[in-house]
Amino acid sequence: MYWTLELATKLEDAPWPATKDELIDYAMRSGAPMELIENLQEIDDDGEIYEGIEDIWPDYPSNDDFFFNEEEY
Repeated sequence: MYWTLELATKLEDAPWPATKDELIDYAMRSGAPMELIENLQEIDDDGEIYEGIEDIWPDYPSNDDFFFNEEEY
């Protein structure tokens, strides 16, 4: 399983909180790349409800990770 920023952004509009099966269903219906669906299928399914992409990919960059100062523009 590997994550890229491009794959993770496909889940931004997912119906959070969601289970693994709900996320797979969303990804299939939204036409997400097969790599994303495969990544979701590889997640251990303990019936856990995920609150956001950070629960699936802990290294998902947040807005604080970018050195962009909105006040300058």
